Amino acid sequence: MPVILESRAIEGQDVVDSSMALTNIKSYFVSIQVGLHEFSHAAAGCCTGAKIEAIEIDPDEGGVTRMRGGIPCWTLPAGYLGSSLIGALLIFCGFNVTASKVASVILGVLLLVLLFWAKNWLTRGLTVLFTGIIVGLWFIKEGAGLKYFVLFVGVMSCLYSVWDIMDDLVFRKVNESDASKFAKLCRCCPAQVWGVIWLFISIIFLGVGVLAGLLAFKQNDSK
Repeated sequence: MPVILESRAIEGQDVVDSSMALTNIKSYFVSIQVGLHEFSHAAAGCCTGAKIEAIEIDPDEGGVTRMRGGIPCWTLPAGYLGSSLIGALLIFCGFNVTASKVASVILGVLLLVLLFWAKNWLTRGLTVLFTGIIVGLWFIKEGAGLKYFVLFVGVMSCLYSVWDIMDDLVFRKVNESDASKFAKLCRCCPAQVWGVIWLFISIIFLGVGVLAGLLAFKQNDSK
């Protein structure tokens, strides 16, 4: 969100270790969605005359974009809209290997821009990690794995707003969602209403991405 400065024991252990590994993998992917979300805030800030000072991802999977200036009523919703748009485009490209390669290059560029704005080591590390994954997948079976990677990241990006809003309004985590901040800014609707609005927007973007991908690449679904 933008901030304007101002059985047996061995078997049981195996299950625990596997569960922790899956949790860590999920945490990495969620954190990169946070990065793309914050990138969207920063991009909107640049478009409205703000000076971007830093993007940070917190260990608890929260994020913050520090900027001076800008227009809050544009920069606040840009996070969810940007995540949904990026997700929909990635989903669309995920139905074809060639399109996935193009999407992976664009995603890599976004990650490099995010790296430029990153001001803590977690953000830098995650950015380098996922850039490395993209490069590595290019050399495995002629980039066939990129199709599934791009599709997976796209779905998670589209549904980021759902995860963020549920964390704030349902599970009551420490980090405040953009829906809550937008409700305080506009004062016309409570955060729950904005949460439902962003939920529907995310689902619409996801649906459009899937349908467009099926229509555009239905002749190449075997690739």
